[in-house]
Amino acid sequence: MIAIACDHAALDLKNEIINHLQKKGLTCKDFGTNDKNSCDYSDFAYPAAKSVAKGECNLGILICGTGIGMSITANKIKGIRCALCGDCFSAQATRNHNDANMLALGARVTGVGLALKIVDAFIEGVFEGGRHQRRIDKIAEIEKKEG
Repeated sequence: MIAIACDHAALDLKNEIINHLQKKGLTCKDFGTNDKNSCDYSDFAYPAAKSVAKGECNLGILICGTGIGMSITANKIKGIRCALCGDCFSAQATRNHNDANMLALGARVTGVGLALKIVDAFIEGVFEGGRHQRRIDKIAEIEKKEG
């Protein structure tokens, strides 16, 4: 299951992504928002990120105007590695090398067609382990120290 959340600036893109993923046979848990009234991205990023951190969802996708606020919020949650990506190579590399479990997108900076390609690259990526695991372990140690 994929957690997905957005703010008012990204509602249309969120709905496009949900439809795209459902056509691929994937299930999404929608954490909102569900209207275009001005809202705070953190109110939606937080519960979506918590669902990924707890293992209720395998991956997550967060969308706001730039993707920056959503990614900052998600990365405050222990165990979350959220990457803001604007291209397919970065989306695949962050899964392969960083074992990222959340993707952030900017609806005001990334068109629908590219966004769907980025989503595909992200969800199809597989963590390579090896030398990359050592780096992920170091991130986990930092999280413990900063608790």
